[in-house]
Amino acid sequence: MSNKDVVWSNMLKKDRTYSKDTHMLEKHPHLEPMMRAILLDWLMEVSEVYKLHRETYHLAQDYFDRFMATQRNLFKSTLQLIGITCLFIAAKMEEMYPPKVHQFAYVTDEACTEDEILNMEIIIMKELNWSLSPQTPISWLNVYMQVAYLKDTEELLIPRYPQETFTQIAQLLDLCMLDVKCLEFSNGILAASALFHFSSLELVENIHWLKWDLTEECVRWMVPFAMVLREAGGSPMKTFTGITADDMHNIQSHSSFLSLLVIIIFNSGTNQMSICICIQGEKM
Repeated sequence: MSNKDVVWSNMLKKDRTYSKDTHMLEKHPHLEPMMRAILLDWLMEVSEVYKLHRETYHLAQDYFDRFMATQRNLFKSTLQLIGITCLFIAAKMEEMYPPKVHQFAYVTDEACTEDEILNMEIIIMKELNWSLSPQTPISWLNVYMQVAYLKDTEELLIPRYPQETFTQIAQLLDLCMLDVKCLEFSNGILAASALFHFSSLELVENIHWLKWDLTEECVRWMVPFAMVLREAGGSPMKTFTGITADDMHNIQSHSSFLSLLVIIIFNSGTNQMSICICIQGEKM
């Protein structure tokens, strides 16, 4: 079995050990899908402020969704504490020098204390059965990109792909995953579908694991997200002081994702418009 096949097999095996609950929000009648989107958008902002990696943010999102699936009847007032604690845990899992707990408490503008975050940390990790290493969409994307640009003589060790392209696809993932419907798709399919939208068919076909019949539904679901992002022009890759050039694309950045999501919801004519009108008042 080749290097690439071993990586693929291991990732699939790992992906199957982490399940998603597509009906997660139905367990919380006091919550709305846009509340989740607002929280995740705010976590992206915090991630950029502290120069956290994309993988850290995506881990936090995974922890949040899986934790919420274990609970019932939570209120909006608890979301910020849960979200910032998930990011705190993710940073300790992924970052070489994670921010301290007081720094996470600080960005909540005194809404969450250090003790509350530390107590919630234990609750979340117990509910997740200490399973804290999922194969996130961004880690799938990293492998897809490596394989797509891999030359026959190279090993799958060092990433070799255009950073700008990776950033564009990552932005599409960031926008799509604000929508709770993303939970209907596996992380590998989400990353593959985003790759379809921002790559040539020839490039995608270089990844022999990706089959159209496996990704078609998700690719079609992503169409309005990709269209809105293209019309908005996307955001250029940001630079961060103290971050090396070869790691710049891996730092989680924030953009006007909520505004774009509102446009998508408006165009789809769903009943979430009443929530969108109040979006600024809901901001963390």
